[in-house]
Formats: sequence, structure tokens, C-alpha cells
Amino acid sequence: MNPQTIVTFFHAPFSRSVVTRAAFEELGVPYDLVALDLAQEEQRSAEYLAINPMGKVPAIRHAGVLITEQPAILMYLADLYPERKLAPPIGDPLRGAYLRWMVFYGSCFEPAMMDHSFNRTPAPQKQCGYGDYDSVMNVIAAQLAKGPWLLGERFTIADVLWGGAINFGLMQKSLPGWPVFRDYAERVQSRPAVQRAIALDQALAEDQKLQRETLPA
Repeated sequence: MNPQTIVTFFHAPFSRSVVTRAAFEELGVPYDLVALDLAQEEQRSAEYLAINPMGKVPAIRHAGVLITEQPAILMYLADLYPERKLAPPIGDPLRGAYLRWMVFYGSCFEPAMMDHSFNRTPAPQKQCGYGDYDSVMNVIAAQLAKGPWLLGERFTIADVLWGGAINFGLMQKSLPGWPVFRDYAERVQSRPAVQRAIALDQALAEDQKLQRETLPA
């Protein structure tokens, strides 16, 4: 990987992609932003579907390589800029735990949260990839209780992912309103980098709204 090559970041404001924008802010590195307007369904355009056939953001492209899926994007970025120390390197005792929780997010946490949110009946426990909702919530709560960050005293890019996810889940009432979740989300959301990402998204959303208002009827 060549960190001298600027990463192209495909993004839409106030989507899950804001987590990746916060990651860029935490890293403090430049990137080439390609903004999509979800209200105009630009993520479904033929041009973007050629980049990500799933029609989702975020996505990044770096040195001719396309990466989708937010945990994969964050892991890629953290490893691309190791001097920022946002991921335990190979050989670090925390590397295994870091990878575990990055994968646990997409394999267990989000499916459990979304099934619960939409009152969908999951598969029987033995066949369900995440087991059951209560077990998932208790497992992540126990890990966060060790705090202040997901891996204890060390802040990593995993906290950008999990802080955004838990904050979203609390706002949508898809998670229990436990103090361990609320306190952790507040710690992450109050970080200057996250606040910058939110402010940048607010400005981008307002600009997109103005552009839509000037389109011919």
C-alpha cells in the first residue's frame, strides 16, 4: 500500500458513511471526496453502481483498489497510515481483540440490532449467525465496561466504528439505554474529530439542498 496516493472517498452526508468521514478526521490525512446526494438517488446511478454494485456508501478507492464495507474500510485506512497509531499492528497483543471487535460489528451486532429494530423474527438460535439479541448486547456491554475505550485505555479506529454505531442505535431506540452504552457513545461523539466530521456533513447537506432547489422543475 502506498500512503502517498490520495484515497478517493465516496460519501453521502448523514448516512453511515459519516463514520468513515470521522475516521479520516481522526487520521488527519487528506482525501478526495466524491459526494453523493441520496435524495437524488445518486447512489443508484449507473456511474456509482459501476463502483459499488450494492449502491451503498461508504466506499473508498486507493491506488486502483476498491474497498467497500465500513469495517474493512476503517481497517484499511488505519493500516495505510500506521504512524497515526489507530490500529494495533501485527504482533501487538491487542491486534487479535481489535480484529475480533471489528468483525463482530458486522457479523453480530448490526444484524441483531436491525432485526430487533424492525421486529423481524431471527432464525432459530442454533442457526442464527449472532445467536440472540440479548447475548450480543450483553457481550458488547461487558467489553465496553472495561473502558474508557473498546480496547481499554487505548483509543483505536474501532472506537470510531463502534461509537457511531452505538450512538445511532441509541437514537433509533434499537439498543438498551444502558449507561455503559450512553457514556461510551458520548465519549466518542464528543471527540473533536467526530465533531468536525458532523460539521462538515452539515455544510455538505445544506449545499446539496441548495443545489436541489436550483434544479429545473
